[in-house]
Amino acid sequence: MKVVKESSDELNPSVVTTAFIGRAARERGLKDYVALAVATCGVGLIPLAPGTWGSLVGVGLYLAARAASVQAFLYAEARGWSTPPLVSLQTTVVLLMLIVMTIGGVWAATRCESLLSRKDPGAVVIDEVIGQILTFVFLPAGVGAWAIVTGFLAFRVFDIWKPYPIRRLESLEAGLGIMADDVLAGVYAATLMSLLTSMYLLF
Repeated sequence: MKVVKESSDELNPSVVTTAFIGRAARERGLKDYVALAVATCGVGLIPLAPGTWGSLVGVGLYLAARAASVQAFLYAEARGWSTPPLVSLQTTVVLLMLIVMTIGGVWAATRCESLLSRKDPGAVVIDEVIGQILTFVFLPAGVGAWAIVTGFLAFRVFDIWKPYPIRRLESLEAGLGIMADDVLAGVYAATLMSLLTSMYLLF
């Protein structure tokens, strides 16, 4: 079977995958519907820059998690609980969540490559969602909107530019290759955001 390389980072993907998804979903079962839902995150079928839309989903999930964390900390403070252990627990929970999402994303992306007969289908954006959330993992509570915007732009730059060895990770097998390059892009962006935030707080 001839495999065509795609990318959700292209502004105008050369092949529109909607028709393939519709035909594949009719011919297959529930697991394929689940895989497509997980892999596309509800925005993968947008024809213009689906990877950027996936990143925006990641930003939205991070902001929702941060709002929930604020409420949890207010609840804890009202009862006199110590907050440093809660901060550590929060980071641990987010990292565990990302591990579970990554494993699920590898499964879903692998299944979608078979469904769509594509290498790294443009409709698969779960990798961008995870990479974008990873970008914000180590941001301290209370950082301003500048950090959200900068983190979004930083991840998009690393994801599209793909500095060494990000691009080489794309050659890994199936869903692992789809996920690995964006995870490393998220690590690069998280490192940059940690540095920028430290400078901001110091000066």
